[in-house]
Amino acid sequence: MIKEIISAISSGKRFLITAHVRLDGDALGSELALAWMLKDLGKEAVIYNQDATPGHYRFLPGAENIVSELEHLDRYDVGFILDCSELERIGKIAADVTTIKTLINIDHHVSNGGFSKLRLLDPKASSTGELLYRLMRKMHVKLTEEICTNLYAAILTDTGGFRYSSTHPDTLRAAADLVQGGASPQWISENIYESDPPAKLKLLSRVLETLELDLELQTASLVVTFDHLRQTGASMEHTDGFIDIPRTVKDVAIAMVYSQIGDNQFKLSLRSKGKVNVEKIAARFGGGGHINAAACRIEGDLAGIKARVRQAVKEL
Repeated sequence: MIKEIISAISSGKRFLITAHVRLDGDALGSELALAWMLKDLGKEAVIYNQDATPGHYRFLPGAENIVSELEHLDRYDVGFILDCSELERIGKIAADVTTIKTLINIDHHVSNGGFSKLRLLDPKASSTGELLYRLMRKMHVKLTEEICTNLYAAILTDTGGFRYSSTHPDTLRAAADLVQGGASPQWISENIYESDPPAKLKLLSRVLETLELDLELQTASLVVTFDHLRQTGASMEHTDGFIDIPRTVKDVAIAMVYSQIGDNQFKLSLRSKGKVNVEKIAARFGGGGHINAAACRIEGDLAGIKARVRQAVKEL
């Protein structure tokens, strides 16, 4: 299907690029790299995201050009939906984006059922950034410093700094090629991982008080509530990376973070070690993701939600 995607890129003039709500490094890096490529090819490319760009990703080349409002979606020839397993994950424009004649989905989530006719899907890929790297190499486009920086950030963040099981030899070869093209590992890592505001540390101190360990089921969990955010002056974007903390505990196989997103509504983020498949847990509650990283939304009071999740873990 790569040939059809390349053909759509060649014939199109105006492109819309978007990704899922609650942006992460893979979504943003992929969007920006694709936009740079299209512009270098003489195309018009607009990146739309429902949510604002998190502070520690605003250094990425081109991030200042991302828009959060759109009109006349039918003016675009092609719409790229990146890092999404379901169209609804892009947010409020999900229904309207179908007015674009050609939609292309590039994604690496195992839960992706294929919602667009043109798609580049590979659940074994480390990231959407890696899939875009393959596409660009197939197209023989020049990988500029801007493209390399964004793709490297995408791959870096979705592999947990090249620590997750999704890191394959091809992933590392791609990263090396991107560094050769101008991506600076030190500069990118410092901006992403070493530029936290004081509010994030204050939030973390409160959230760590919620730590629960269940050594019988080999789980560890944290909770982030609206009260935590109000008390510390932090925002939900500052919870990025929190799930890696319970994951570091010895003998913990599944790490979880319950993040409040509404009255009696929480987002559950899951990470696992080894062959423990947390995608099955997320799928039970209408979510999805990967074997070692998944998420879902659950309604109910927190105590009841925890009990239901514990049962699901027990059955897994």
